[in-house]
Amino acid sequence: MTPLPALSLPAKILGLVIGLILTGIGAGFGFATGASVQIVILAAIATLALFFWGWSYVLGQFTAPTLQSDTPSPLHRAWVAYRWPLLGLALILLAFIILSLTVPGFFNIWNVISLLILLAILVLTRTLGRQFQQNRSAFIGIMVLAGLFSVGSMNIEGFSSGANIKSMLLFAAFLGIASIGQTLVALLGGLDLSIPFIIGAANVGLLYLISLGVPPWLASIIVLAIGAALGTINGFLSYRLQGQALIVTLGTGFAISGGVQIITSIGSAYGGNVFGTVPPWLSNLSAMNGSTFGLPFPPVIAIWAIIAVILIVGMRITVYGRFLYALGVNRTSASRVMISEMRYWVLMYAASGFFAAMTGSLLLGWSGGGFIGVGDQYLFLTLAAVVVGGTSLLGGAGGYGFTVIGVLVLQVLSSFLVGIGLDFEWQQFIFGLLILPMVALYARSPHIRTQI
Repeated sequence: MTPLPALSLPAKILGLVIGLILTGIGAGFGFATGASVQIVILAAIATLALFFWGWSYVLGQFTAPTLQSDTPSPLHRAWVAYRWPLLGLALILLAFIILSLTVPGFFNIWNVISLLILLAILVLTRTLGRQFQQNRSAFIGIMVLAGLFSVGSMNIEGFSSGANIKSMLLFAAFLGIASIGQTLVALLGGLDLSIPFIIGAANVGLLYLISLGVPPWLASIIVLAIGAALGTINGFLSYRLQGQALIVTLGTGFAISGGVQIITSIGSAYGGNVFGTVPPWLSNLSAMNGSTFGLPFPPVIAIWAIIAVILIVGMRITVYGRFLYALGVNRTSASRVMISEMRYWVLMYAASGFFAAMTGSLLLGWSGGGFIGVGDQYLFLTLAAVVVGGTSLLGGAGGYGFTVIGVLVLQVLSSFLVGIGLDFEWQQFIFGLLILPMVALYARSPHIRTQI
């Protein structure tokens, strides 16, 4: 095999000149922002070395295909195998340079360390991710979660404080409980777009029943039962209309939301809102200042943790969990071994309605007032948690443990974006940018039914 030729002298000189210019610009900016001489010198050396290495590496890839040999060089094979991570590294570095040149005070030691953490995460997820093929999405999610928390702790005052961690866990618990149903139906290859509407309906309906004089504990049971019944209807209709679960659940969701507003607005001037007194025990469940057996954290966090453990363990070791995965992998094969597809399909949608109603009830304890639109954001976030966690929307792969990781990633990212001053619209935009590569990453893996 003909060895890869070295770069020509003009190419080396050109690369060195461009590297020196970029290094000079960076050093000048560093001195202008008041960085210490040691930091500027180290950054300049690192910049020059990395640029010249990258220059030689990239040009080598363009020269490799011109070799008169049928066997590609090791360098060319490396480029083919790692070109996307390398391009990701280049984009992160470019974004850092642009922000350093345009945002006053952006270039500081903490942001440099944050950059190094992000680069390390990218490298580790590419190199070590291959060792975790069966749980690759969980590994990637944990790496992203660790990186986000580290960067946030270094750049935002109070990010790692006990109060902020409690706040993140509280909102993660709401999203985590709401995402249970979305995960279960996704494992079957379905979707439930009625979740945010049931959340809003339960939020308003529970306070409405309490204001009518129904005992709060009984009102809560009624709301949860109605949520499960609505989920059952969703499951039955979507099963009968196979392939139309998205449209069916969206339609029933609008009907549920409109019906509740009609009922609760009779004799009232506030359609979609209900005012009343929330019982103290419900407020304690979800309020930031709530306590759990004397411990200073809201009970909803413990409730979510208990439910998560039961689901994760139960779905892996019980026959019902194995049947659920079997149906997601191949419905025809599962039906031939006497697994009732209709039963599981309806049960999973019933569970989705139940946990959506639970989320709406718990949000009432947090907000103190009924609002029909309280669940609107969960239409996007429950899907995002499932996708970011790595549960396949085609069914048969993933699980609630993956969704828990996705929920934590989204919540830490949301807190980080709020900490740096971004509005909710920008958070949605960045969440969308996060989901696109995650979907592309997981979609590249063939469905499990094609592997058996």
